[in-house]
Amino acid sequence: MTQEITEKSPYSEKLWLKSYDKHVKPEIPLEAYSLAEMMRRTVKKYSDSLCYDFQGSRATFQEAEKYIISFANFLFKNGVKKGDRVVINLPNIPQFIISLFGTFYAGCAASGMNFLLQPNEIFYQLKDCGAVVIITLDSFYEEKVRKAITTGETDVKIVITTNVTDVLDIEPSMKEQLIKIGKVPSGKVEPIENIKFSTFNEILEKYTGDKSPDVKIEPDDVLLLQYTGGTTGPPKGAILTHRNLISIIQIVNHWFEPALNPGNDVYISGFPFFHLAGLQFCLQTVSQGCMQILVPDPRDTNYMAGKMKEYEGNISLLYNVPTLYMMLVKNRRFKKLDLNSVKGYISGAAPFPTENINEFENVVGKEKVVEAYGMTEASPGVTMNPYLGKKKIGTVGVPFPNTEVKLVDVSDRTREVPLGEPGEIAIRGPQIFKGYWNKPQETENALVEGWFYSGDVGVMDEDGYITIVDRTKDMIIVSGYKVFSVEVDDKMNNHPAIELCSSVGLPDPDRPGSEIVKLYILLKEGFEASEEIKADIFKYAQENLAKYKVPKIIEILKELPLTTIGKVDKKVLRKM
Repeated sequence: MTQEITEKSPYSEKLWLKSYDKHVKPEIPLEAYSLAEMMRRTVKKYSDSLCYDFQGSRATFQEAEKYIISFANFLFKNGVKKGDRVVINLPNIPQFIISLFGTFYAGCAASGMNFLLQPNEIFYQLKDCGAVVIITLDSFYEEKVRKAITTGETDVKIVITTNVTDVLDIEPSMKEQLIKIGKVPSGKVEPIENIKFSTFNEILEKYTGDKSPDVKIEPDDVLLLQYTGGTTGPPKGAILTHRNLISIIQIVNHWFEPALNPGNDVYISGFPFFHLAGLQFCLQTVSQGCMQILVPDPRDTNYMAGKMKEYEGNISLLYNVPTLYMMLVKNRRFKKLDLNSVKGYISGAAPFPTENINEFENVVGKEKVVEAYGMTEASPGVTMNPYLGKKKIGTVGVPFPNTEVKLVDVSDRTREVPLGEPGEIAIRGPQIFKGYWNKPQETENALVEGWFYSGDVGVMDEDGYITIVDRTKDMIIVSGYKVFSVEVDDKMNNHPAIELCSSVGLPDPDRPGSEIVKLYILLKEGFEASEEIKADIFKYAQENLAKYKVPKIIEILKELPLTTIGKVDKKVLRKM
């Protein structure tokens, strides 16, 4: 059993409250309503404000809702019931926002899918969450999705395909030309027996109407099944409710209250929507009736800088991983921008080295970077540096309002650690998830009496600021994406030449704060170390792992270091 926070505990006293900005309250009253209702409120209040800009294609909230209602009606009229799961396999394009809220309006749960996944990984998510619908780019369908659906038995009954050009305000002949010359990817949609196929444009044309399905949505209904890795086993679907997300949205809005200009501001983020950090920022923007510049490829910093130039003077908040901020600061166009309107550069998902923050702030202004900490299971917000007050570089700030945090002994959760000592971060609050989908054992281990044990190790100082000093030991952060070595190892151990292997993370020399995957290998008897074997193993990795999970370095050893109980000793490997 877990010990409650004791009366004399610095955690029970919430010593971090003294570090709050003056406008921030320790607890705020939280309304409980659905994300569908949130969008309806925004449409009613800011109907003529722009919802998004994608490559110059724009829609007001009122226009966007018409598309959302069409999508919801399509689901309802094709037998998709309340609570059914809809997988969204798209980059950051308008179709993602429309299908997401269309799913919510129909009372269904959405599951964002990383479009970098390989067919076997796509199949796993579809099968595990029991998805009945998937919407995907036609190019993704031809490359991977069709193979995934036909790999084995899934519950998928409907496939919706779309193309990037579907939402562009250009002549059909120009769309065809863009596809023909390869500027826009396109794929052949070959049907599968007993599955209904439809296109995004057909849905918008045939299912028009002013009313969405009459579905009663409760705050504790499932909103998202958000897949996250674990230190053991395959990825798990974190169950997040409408209450979870609407709570963190209200909390973050309160945190940034002096910065907000609802209905007028422009936000921009390079986080993909399939990552909960990107999705939550998208939802946050909708709650404010603000416009978001959609960035399908964050590596294209010229595009980001160009769109920021277009909306110069109106951009209020950015949210990115540290590596993207460092890519932007190296872009000459970005450096020439008038950035006075930007209130904050929120940074998360990976550490932002102090020297890089200083370099970035030399361009954008001092104390503009706001480092934060969260995870999928926390919707995803836990801590953040104050918007106005003291920002301690290198820390992830202090716990949000309505949120309890304690640090406990890594090997004994019943014992809290004193301030200044490292401990596992445990969190309790309205944003904490309800458990892992169909995984009772993992849920029981992670959630105890309302406390979520994160697996992350941090240190809290006397002002309540937390510094992350370690992660769950097997987790590797590649450009903000979580890579779990057990998953990599499990896949790679299937290679015919590999007897045993183990992956670890190494600092990426080209991307401060990011890592690369290194794979150590013990070959089976009869196989000799060679460049040909390495090349074959690398090719196998490319075919079976998402791109960011593929090892950048492969080293063949004569023996792997083992612990006393016979496990591969990753600590030794990291030191090698």
